[in-house]
Amino acid sequence: MDFDLSDEQSLLKEQLDRLLADKYGFESRKTYMASPEGFGVEMWNRYAEMGLMALPFGEEHGGIGGGPVDTMIVMEALGGALALEPYFTTVVLGGGFLRLGGSAAQQAALVPGVAEGSTRLAFAHTERNSRFDLEHVETTATKDGAAWRLSGAKNVVLHGDSADHVFVTARTAGGPRDDNGIGVFLVDARAKGVTRRGYRTQDGQRAAEMSFDNVAVGPEGVFGDPMDGLPLVRHVVDQAIAALSAEAVGVMAAMHALTVDYLKMRKQFGVPIGQFQVLQHKAVDMYVATEQARSITLYATMMADSDDADERARAMHAAKAEVGRGGRLAGENAIQLHGGVGMTMEYAVGHYFKRLTMIDTLFGNGDFHLRKLAAKGGLFGTAA
Repeated sequence: MDFDLSDEQSLLKEQLDRLLADKYGFESRKTYMASPEGFGVEMWNRYAEMGLMALPFGEEHGGIGGGPVDTMIVMEALGGALALEPYFTTVVLGGGFLRLGGSAAQQAALVPGVAEGSTRLAFAHTERNSRFDLEHVETTATKDGAAWRLSGAKNVVLHGDSADHVFVTARTAGGPRDDNGIGVFLVDARAKGVTRRGYRTQDGQRAAEMSFDNVAVGPEGVFGDPMDGLPLVRHVVDQAIAALSAEAVGVMAAMHALTVDYLKMRKQFGVPIGQFQVLQHKAVDMYVATEQARSITLYATMMADSDDADERARAMHAAKAEVGRGGRLAGENAIQLHGGVGMTMEYAVGHYFKRLTMIDTLFGNGDFHLRKLAAKGGLFGTAA
């Protein structure tokens, strides 16, 4: 299998890496984090100018027609810079629902705004009792003529405080843990009955607690089958896991580079500490973990568009499990090799580890996905 990037993909990577190196230093990131939006609006506009928001959408709607590999390139670069902008929530999650579940009319109405950067999206799915189970939905959607009425609450809605529209999972029939009877609805974040409270997460990103009190959603806001929307949700989340894995690889690579530089610079007993073999071994362990995460991420990326839901799920379980394991190893070694400075807010390596920890938790941590993979008989379905 050929894993080489095309000329266009190589150019995308080069241009984005250059932009982030010039505009996204650690001090600049602090400035963006302190802004009212919690991210760099100027950077968001630069991404739009580069065509990053249009990347995965069809050309008929003003997109570029890119695929999962292009998304992987962008997410890895954003991970290396610890970027704060809501690219993942808008383009990967929101864009996934538009591409996989939206009708031609829905795509024509929404994709141009996303592609030009004027529309931001979020995905509200986590509830108080749901943990990592996508099928656990207690928020309700009740039919009201041609419209629907949503009531319930969602937790930790990533970038929900700055989103213009939010995709919400709601139960249209059945019990709280049934696979059937789940719909996906697009809600105007400023609609009557919507309440949201924004806050900063541990890794410097933004999230919101959202509640819905009899919120009206017209038929144009229903994506896919309102009685059987879980397959759509799972497909979008699978693609999101592949993108998150790519971001984690970018974080791990940047953290390894910082650590190696520190080992070369920091002196003890009159020599750089990088000359001590035991520390070299730990740095090598970080490198191996990063490359293993990169390999499984490439596989997950190739499987992200697969129509075989079972094979696609196996790939994502494996990627999340390996990235979770490798990310923890790399982060712990990075902190230990840096010593006390690695724990300070003024130094970047601790922030990288925080982001890795949050990535591990999103859509199920490594242990959760390892159990799921084992229940399926492993990556290739071998019987237990």
